[in-house]
Amino acid sequence: MWVATACRVRVKANAEDNRDMAMTSPFIIVLSTLDESVLRARAQSSRSAHRDVIRARIVLAAADGAANTEIAAAVGVHVDTVRKWRRRFATAGLPGLEDLARSGRRRRFTPVQVAEVKALACMLPAETGQPLSRWSSADLATEAITREIAETISAATVRRWLAADAIKPWQHRSWIFPRDPDFADKAARVLDLYARQWQGHPLGPDDYVISADEKSQLQALRRRHQGQPPRPGRTRRVEFEYRRGGTLAYFAAYDVHQARVLGQIAPKTGIEPFEKLVAHVMTTEPYASARRVFWVVDNGSSHNGARSIDRMQTAWPTATLVHLPIHASWLNQVEIYFSILQRKAISPNNFADLTQLSERILRFQDRYNTTATPFDWTYTRDDLNTFLHRLDLNDAA
Repeated sequence: MWVATACRVRVKANAEDNRDMAMTSPFIIVLSTLDESVLRARAQSSRSAHRDVIRARIVLAAADGAANTEIAAAVGVHVDTVRKWRRRFATAGLPGLEDLARSGRRRRFTPVQVAEVKALACMLPAETGQPLSRWSSADLATEAITREIAETISAATVRRWLAADAIKPWQHRSWIFPRDPDFADKAARVLDLYARQWQGHPLGPDDYVISADEKSQLQALRRRHQGQPPRPGRTRRVEFEYRRGGTLAYFAAYDVHQARVLGQIAPKTGIEPFEKLVAHVMTTEPYASARRVFWVVDNGSSHNGARSIDRMQTAWPTATLVHLPIHASWLNQVEIYFSILQRKAISPNNFADLTQLSERILRFQDRYNTTATPFDWTYTRDDLNTFLHRLDLNDAA
């Protein structure tokens, strides 16, 4: 009985499919040039929603005169789906391919209430009289109820609204607005040197650019107990307590285009140890025989002011000291080397004394020089001008 029933159902379905193929749909699709262009773009798009791609293909096939069953087989959907979207397009055109509005639970909060909560989140709590430096979701929910923005609202709802918004008021970053009146000119000179230009002329093969600075207050910290190596499921452990073994300073001169570091250890920073570094570099080849050696430095106490320029020119006539603008150490390439040194040779700090720390720094310097290549510096004058223009726009706003 079941087999006979199943066979009758199958025969009936086949008969209906054959009848549908033989029948002509009453909804004839004729596309305008614009409609066809839009539909073909959707049908071939890899970023459009899958439902939009399917609907576009259905309509395009219908416009080519294909029967509903043929379209269903080609697209991989039920024939009823083909009938639906064919009819919808024939009736309403492209808007007919959009989903209809669906009924659902009524919104508890109006768009105005949502906007008011977001506006509150963008205010500093201190501006509202609250003894807080930043809002939490619970704080915002409480404040919204206090201000009668809503009778009741949960912290989870506030958190969901803020997470979906383009502005993230709980995030912040520190920055310093350039206060050097000659910021653009000073920074541009250094960027030109990195690009092997000086005062509009290219540098020669016997011209060199040195980026120099000091890494101060390097501590020799000795851990009270030996660290524990990593194990499956556990990271390496470093003892928290330590004994202090003193501090030292590391003066380094980095050849920007040769990727070579010359450095010296000193008990502390100052003019004297910096001048020793300069003397060490300027008496070492190829700098001793160079036509010009440009020294890029920041405004640290060891080499700031016009007097430092005079001292350099008097002691070494082929050397030119080029100062960065105030608060622009990020343009000093030696800082990149210092970050590599810190990450690969010093941290986590565990040295018996200053001698061991000094040896580690100088040995790393030698190792670095054997394999280093120049940094892929891509920040140019044009990037600087774009940055300063953006600052001007923000300041004007």
